[in-house]
Amino acid sequence: MRLYFIHGGKRVWLSAWLQTSGWPVILIPLAITYLHRRATDPATKLFYMKTPLFMAAAIVGVLTGLDDYLYAYGVARLPVSTSSLIIATQLAFTAGFAFLLVKEKFTYYSINAVVLLTAGAGVLAMHTTSDKPAGESSREYMMGFVMTLGAAALYGFILPLVELTYKKSRQEISYTLVMEIQMIMCLLATVFCTVGMLINKDFQAIPREARDFELGDAKYYHVVVWSAVIWQCFFLGAIGVIFCASSLLSGILIALLLPATEILAVVFFQEKFQAEKGVALGLSVWGFASYFYGEMKENKKKKLAAPPPTNNPVGNA
Repeated sequence: MRLYFIHGGKRVWLSAWLQTSGWPVILIPLAITYLHRRATDPATKLFYMKTPLFMAAAIVGVLTGLDDYLYAYGVARLPVSTSSLIIATQLAFTAGFAFLLVKEKFTYYSINAVVLLTAGAGVLAMHTTSDKPAGESSREYMMGFVMTLGAAALYGFILPLVELTYKKSRQEISYTLVMEIQMIMCLLATVFCTVGMLINKDFQAIPREARDFELGDAKYYHVVVWSAVIWQCFFLGAIGVIFCASSLLSGILIALLLPATEILAVVFFQEKFQAEKGVALGLSVWGFASYFYGEMKENKKKKLAAPPPTNNPVGNA
């Protein structure tokens, strides 16, 4: 996303649109699962989703579209190493909303992780203009900071909302149904961003922007297409983890991208890595380690508390 803006891209709505416009990619695994089901059951349904679940997915999709715009605006204004540190605070919002919406149970280690990640963002906020890109006003930089924080908060709400949708659904949730939910969410988010693009006349500007792109028009379209595909993989993984585990774990895994993002931003974009970013990164990694250590301890306790398997000769026979 940042590569697009660094080399001449200026369309925030287009960048937001790319985050979900690859939704047709989901049709491929859906088609495969349908053909697999049809091989054993010729009367199987093409889609499992019923109207109430469709409406819930549509609402989450519109919220996702808004979140896409907030995030794209922040990426357009901030260095990657800064925006990724701010986005990591979504874990604190995810934890709070998970507690309110799905009654997520907290441990000392999960609370410690949330506090450390939040503290890391706080350290970064105290030096907000030290890495301001050249030619950008302080107002634009601060708007980028605020919008990125808003994106983190909104996504921290969306993840538990998806988990709540699973829990309240009157349908049995399978991974096929998870993919259908993902498709509807991204379709509605794309519609939301398409309206913004039409108002901003972004579609007409794409050919001109491609010609002026510093890396050439071919690479412009490579960036656009692969952004859309990679984002679909991300979203499918995020809501898939919610299905398999919880929204809190999904938030943890998203925040775990932070160290890799920080390193790649310095290597490929030669971004500055000041002391406050180092402190924020250290606190974040400490938070991740705390959470996963706590999860390992909890799993070990559950295994020890589980009753041993019964030796039933009749049953074994």
